[in-house]
Order: sequence, then C-alpha cells, then structure tokens
Amino acid sequence: MKKVIILGSTNVDTILNVQRFPQPGETMAMNSMAVAGGGKGANQAIAAVRSGAETTFISKVGHEGAANFMLDTFKEDDMNIDHVTTSETAGTGQAYIMVDENGQNSILIYGGANQDITNEDIQSAKGSIKAADRIVAQFEVPIPSVIEAFKIARENDVQTILNPAPAIKNIPDDLLSVTDMIVPNETESEIITGIKVTDEASMEASAKEFFKMGVKAVIITVGDRGSFYATSEQSGFVNAFKVNAADTTAAGDTFIGALSSKLELDYSNLEEAMTYANKASSLAVQIKGAQNSIPYAKDILAR
Repeated sequence: MKKVIILGSTNVDTILNVQRFPQPGETMAMNSMAVAGGGKGANQAIAAVRSGAETTFISKVGHEGAANFMLDTFKEDDMNIDHVTTSETAGTGQAYIMVDENGQNSILIYGGANQDITNEDIQSAKGSIKAADRIVAQFEVPIPSVIEAFKIARENDVQTILNPAPAIKNIPDDLLSVTDMIVPNETESEIITGIKVTDEASMEASAKEFFKMGVKAVIITVGDRGSFYATSEQSGFVNAFKVNAADTTAAGDTFIGALSSKLELDYSNLEEAMTYANKASSLAVQIKGAQNSIPYAKDILAR
C-alpha cells in the first residue's frame, strides 16, 4: 500500500447542466443544477484513497456549513485529515461548473481558504510528509506552500508529483528543482513549454523541454485519446478507454489520484499504473459530478 500525501484545494462545486455554453451577453435556462464536493486536491485525495492508498490530505477550509459537508465526505472514505485546517479569514473554496450536453465543462474558481495555506501549515505536516512514499500537489493553493512541501519531501527521499493546474507560464525554478514528475494536460503543457501538443512527436518535444527544466518524468494527458509518458529511459502512449462521457469534471484528478496509488517509485510499472488510471478516469466521466463519480478500486479492477 502506497503512502500518499495530497497537498491541494478543497472546493464545494455548484454544477450547472446546460444544453450548450452561452454566448457573450446571452441569457439562457439551465437543464439542472447540483451541489457536490470538489477541488483538485480533494478530488485527487479521494481518488487515491478509493484506489487503496494510505492517503493524508493537506488543505484548508472555512468555518461555514460547506466545510462540514466536505469534512464529512473525507471521513466517509477514511482519509487522514489531521492536516485539513480552518481559515480564520476566508470561506471554503467554491467552484462553478458549466457542463454541456456533450460532457464538456467550463469552470470558475473562488479560492477562498485554499489561498490561506501557509508554510507554517506545511511545517505542521512535516512528519507526515517525511513518512510518505510520494506527495502530489497542484496550483490551486499558494505556490510557496508547494515549494516548502516539495523541499521537505526531497530532503527525505519522498517522490514529488506536480500537477501544474491551473497552468502558469513560468513555474519557479525553486519548484521545478524539487519536482520528480510533472503531469499536465495538453493545454497546460503548451502554456508551460510553448509547444502545441498535436501528436506523439510534439509530446516527445514537450517532454524534452520539461527535462530541461529539471524534472525526471513526464505524463501528458490528452483527454479521450489517452496519455503520453516519458522518462530518461522510455517513452510511449497509453490509449484511453472508449466510453460515452456524461461529464469530464474530475477526470484528470481521478487519473492522477489513481496513478499515485499504484505507481512504483522507480517507474517500473508506469504503463500498468497509467492503464489503471485511465480505467478509473473512464469510469468517472460516465457519471455527472466530481467526487461522487470517482470510482473505487474494486470497480476499476472489475472493468
């Protein structure tokens, strides 16, 4: 069983189901609306724990009922939430997600308490980070806190995986120097490297740019096509499973959380772990919503 730390955001998602996305200035009716747990960090933590990883989550919430809603969700999955703390100044993060009839989504984020995570919070979790096999983080929390956590990890031979989302053009060198693996989607990869991802050759070129930045391994996810991987020793492509998508929300997070639960630290089972993660993601997209759609290991393995 892998010991996984997820450092990231906790959001409450308001999901707006629409026939199509509105044009600028247009007013249109929704098909339906729902409220569910979300946040890239929380999604990845739930995906990891449901795939059997011993998962500790580092995050921050507000004081209101939304926080209790999320904490109850984490407890239901037996996640370690000793390091999910409460902000004194901001509310729990929120996300507003429009989903069209083809399952594509458009998302607006209010960071809230997620932006209150400090280096002191990371230091409080130092013991848990030191005891882990790997730590995963994204960009919905302050980058200095991610750097602090990855530095602790690197000093203690804990593998670091960065999901650079939402993407920023210039990732600090201080962060890249302590990142073992980076996992962007094709859009995020283009923003960071400047190389448009269109085929396997452009993915190879993108991976070389990431290697120049100092990372040791790259996975680029490309939606319903699958995912590309590259290390100093190997590269290849793992095809996605073909399904009818109802909602792509949390698909990438499910992939990363599931991957983190299965990947060996020496990448020796990289294709196998990616295939498992692709299966998990393919199940998630068939159900509307974020955390409610994330599957359990028994369901993934039964596919």
